[in-house]
Order: sequence, then structure tokens, then C-alpha cells
Amino acid sequence: MARDARWDALLELVGKHGRVEVEEAAAALAVSAATIRRDLDQLAEQHLLTRTRGGAVAHGVSYELALRYKTGRHAPEKQAIGRAVSELVAVGEVVGLTGGTTVTEVARALAVRPDVVGETAVAGGQPTLTVVTNALNIASELAIRPQIKMVVTGGVARPQSYELTGPLAVGVMNEITLDVAVLGVNAIDLERGAYVHHEGEASVNRLLAERAQRVVVAADSSKIGKRAFARVCDLGRIDVLVTDSRIPAAAKDRLGEAGVQVITV
Repeated sequence: MARDARWDALLELVGKHGRVEVEEAAAALAVSAATIRRDLDQLAEQHLLTRTRGGAVAHGVSYELALRYKTGRHAPEKQAIGRAVSELVAVGEVVGLTGGTTVTEVARALAVRPDVVGETAVAGGQPTLTVVTNALNIASELAIRPQIKMVVTGGVARPQSYELTGPLAVGVMNEITLDVAVLGVNAIDLERGAYVHHEGEASVNRLLAERAQRVVVAADSSKIGKRAFARVCDLGRIDVLVTDSRIPAAAKDRLGEAGVQVITV
């Protein structure tokens, strides 16, 4: 198993159980205990967990896997969701994008749409889309596309997600309107709505939803039926959920009752 895959697996074990033991992890990943100890030491150096005698525990009270280690999780589903969400955006619209791996796939799908960046779009001379985001990684990927007008909110960057939060971000959001907001979330509670891990991100994401005519949530089915720390919006504020086909039928029915259109890919 490659190092990045081991790190991803170790962090997922810590996130699920709150701790991991060296011997148990070595058996689960079919590697030596020495390899696991070295991996845990390196993850601790990056402040992603805290080393203990014989293993490691989650770093802090609330555990959140850093964005750079989320990329490979549910990757095919996220890419398919990204393509489907991109098709819900019309040329000429103003689009708000939060951070997160699934919304990053939405941005990448928009960046290769022929009607957005193709020869016909280039010939027009005007931006084919205006994208507003608080995610530095998304901004850096789209800023090289001259056909896309890129607006970054400003704010203080969170290293876990590359998202900008705080009063500077809120100040920009209060001055704009959006045609559609695409939200990435950490959890969708079937009674209370969409959640993320961090209250600062929740505040910015909530403003994106409030400033938009339509709200699309992009989330793989592993997020559904869960709850994270900070609520973004209730189900009634979500117009469309784009997810993968593993969504439970009961969850799909509940979302439909709440007025959410569910698109599966």
C-alpha cells in the first residue's frame, strides 16, 4: 500500500474511532508495525493527530480530515457529481462555490465545458461565467481561464479546507447576488439540514445560500443521514441535491417531502 493511501486510511480510522493502535493498524493495513509508527510520527508532525504510547488519538475535540487527504475518498462519485452539477449552471450566470473536494470537481467540470471555455466562448470576448468563491484552491484553478470572471471573497484561510472565513469574507458576500450557489457539506441531517465541521465556514456558506436564487448541494451519499458541528441551512433552503446512486431510498423520499429535488449519478 502506498504511503498516501496508508495515511488516508489511518486518518479515517482516527476520525471514526477517535484513536488508533499501532498493532491493530498494522494488521488492518497489512504492513509492519514499524511502518505504522513512522506514519503516525509524520502525521503528528503535521498536527493531523496526536501520538500516544502505542498509537495515536484525534487532534483536538472535533476531528476533521484535511482537504489534501480527502481527495481520494469516493473520488469517482465526486467526479460524476461534479459533472452533473456543472450542467445545472447556464452560461452567463453568477455562480457561488464553497470549498471542499466535491465542489472542486464541480469547478473542474465547469472549466472544461465547451460552451464556457471553447473557441466559441473565447470569440465572444466577455466572461462566460462569473464565479464567486471563498476557496483558494478553486480560485487558483479557475483564475487561469480568461473566459471565467473569478471573484474571491477575501478572509482568513483555513489550512484544513483552503476556505476563507471571517468578517472580510462576510463583507464581500453582503454586497453581491448570485444566480446559483453550489454548497459542499460534511453532513446532511434529514430533519435539520446541511452541516459543516467549522462554524466560520458555515457562516460563509449560509450567506452564499441566502444571496442565491437557487441552491444546489453537491454531496456523495456517505454524507447523508449524518450531522456535523455547524449548521449551514435547513432542508427548505436547498433546491437540488446532487448525489450518487447509493443514497438510501428512505432518505431520498424524506428529502423529496422537504421539497428537495434529488438527482443521482
